[in-house]
Amino acid sequence: MGKKKKQKKQEENYLDRIPQIKKEQWELLEDGLVEITVENTGFYNTLAQKLFKKPRYSFIKLDEYGSCVWQQIDGKKTIYEIGQILKNTHKEAGTQLYERLSSYFGILERNQYITFVNRDE
Repeated sequence: MGKKKKQKKQEENYLDRIPQIKKEQWELLEDGLVEITVENTGFYNTLAQKLFKKPRYSFIKLDEYGSCVWQQIDGKKTIYEIGQILKNTHKEAGTQLYERLSSYFGILERNQYITFVNRDE
């Protein structure tokens, strides 16, 4: 019996991932903060809009750090590079910076605000 060769998966460092905004529905407000516009679609949202007068759009206003990060997402910069910009712009953001950024990008991805692109694209 021959030994099976174990293939090593080359694990990508999360900080080397390149985020890209999925939907361009956002604006920079006068106070310098970013506001994302989300359309409430789907059967239950439509039902709630008709029966309970729920709004068709939700407006999500990001805080100072989130706005800084959001404006750096261009499909070219890595999470690490965005973190360096945040750290240089907001000195107090340096505490557990990359742990927090990893969580933040995970939330953005789960809510389908961003996607990650390959370096080759």
